Amino acid sequence: MLRGPKTKKVPNKLYLCFMTKPFVVGICGGSGAGKTTLLKRLSETFQSASTAVFSMDNYYLPFDQQAKDANGIVNFDLPSALDHQKLSTDLETLIAGQPIEVREYFFNVQGSKSVLLTIQPSDLIIVEGLFTLHYQAVFAQLDYSIFVDVDHATQLDRRIYRDQETRGYKRSEIIYQWDNHVLPCYEQFIEPYRQAANFIYCNDHRADADFLRLSEQLRTLVPDRFL
Repeated sequence: MLRGPKTKKVPNKLYLCFMTKPFVVGICGGSGAGKTTLLKRLSETFQSASTAVFSMDNYYLPFDQQAKDANGIVNFDLPSALDHQKLSTDLETLIAGQPIEVREYFFNVQGSKSVLLTIQPSDLIIVEGLFTLHYQAVFAQLDYSIFVDVDHATQLDRRIYRDQETRGYKRSEIIYQWDNHVLPCYEQFIEPYRQAANFIYCNDHRADADFLRLSEQLRTLVPDRFL
């Protein structure tokens, strides 16, 4: 007997169909900058509002559709690595008040083994990913944008730890990707949008102070939802 895909409901509070347009926050930054950590802090801080998390990682194209460099190594750090058309369409649907379904992305887990997420429309939608500001169709839908900034040495240290511990990469492979994929793509497709963001969040010794300022700004913009 055939079984359907595993489904995991993304928790959120009751969504009121007569609510006004949701407030959409975009989080952008390089690999290892701390985008996911900031997303979690925002979700916890504004838990009184129903919140939907929209992760761009869930839109990576299958391995066999990824571009390769001159040495035949897949480059996951290009904007073309994601299905940006489906990504943009799904975000539009969610903002319009309709739920969406997307397969949750896990490294080295593809096809039917991945979990099917149902994301419900919410007061607050947080969009997180490398190319949140690069994809114009996404950027145009944001009400507020955040660029997560940290020095490259810290980013590389975090990436080495993550990819060795959770993805099974060798240190030499991680350094190769950093030098040939991550850093060049950051400089071309991510860093140029730094000044276009509404808020530059310094994820270093200034992180706590910056988070307080960021929270205050968001409460000022939409106090009725974020109190």
